[in-house]
Amino acid sequence: MQDFSPLFALLEQSRKTVAFTGAGVSTLSGIPDFRGPHGVFSQRWQDWSVEELHNIEVFEAHPEAFYGYAKNAWYAFDTLPVNIVHQVLAEMEQQGLLAAVYTQNIDMLHQKAGSRRVEELHGTMAAHHCLQCNRSFPYAEIKTLVLQDQVPRCPQCQGLIKPDVVFFGENLDAGMLQRAQRDFSSAELTLVLGSSLTVEPAASLPRLTLQNHGRLVIVNGQPTPLDQQAALSYDDLEVVFKALQTWLDDPGRTAGRPRPAL
Repeated sequence: MQDFSPLFALLEQSRKTVAFTGAGVSTLSGIPDFRGPHGVFSQRWQDWSVEELHNIEVFEAHPEAFYGYAKNAWYAFDTLPVNIVHQVLAEMEQQGLLAAVYTQNIDMLHQKAGSRRVEELHGTMAAHHCLQCNRSFPYAEIKTLVLQDQVPRCPQCQGLIKPDVVFFGENLDAGMLQRAQRDFSSAELTLVLGSSLTVEPAASLPRLTLQNHGRLVIVNGQPTPLDQQAALSYDDLEVVFKALQTWLDDPGRTAGRPRPAL
């Protein structure tokens, strides 16, 4: 049986731990990854590659194509179950062992599992906005329209409605990036979970922990550019998080302690 005691020790010793999660976490809930051999970017929808449909210019010119694809993908997120990674991260936060989750995922599952501090680097499906008047719309309202094969348009000005997700050609939220830079720079431990660390600028954030003498733990099915610099590296999220669940639930373990305010 694999010995995870070095991981448990790092978590107990760290005064500030943050998690960085990618598509590999969501695959355990049934969401395919993006860039794997069977990922969504390898697929096509009608005359488009799925990757093209994630481009802001394509979205604005052909919203019917995006929403046609997203109908059975993005608008099914609310039906999917949370998995053990989501659950354990939420429990770690409750026990004072995790300061924040920074995620590249847009599926809202960290919040569904009970995590309170979730920073969504690439946006979220929870809200949508009119591109013309900026009016906000909740996920459920837009989902109803999309499932009826409608392109959502603002009832106030007829502007095109877009999910609050960062498409190719758009910038990440500047305020969030500033918070991320502060958190990863001050973290004593960063957990990189289910990310190949290839999509910038988000993928550079764990490097800030290393640059400021913190440690990395990487759990990912494929190699990452930072594997050689990680204190610990594993390849199976489910195995690692089952071990973490057992450790967290052990009544003989020293209870988690509050972490410094962010």
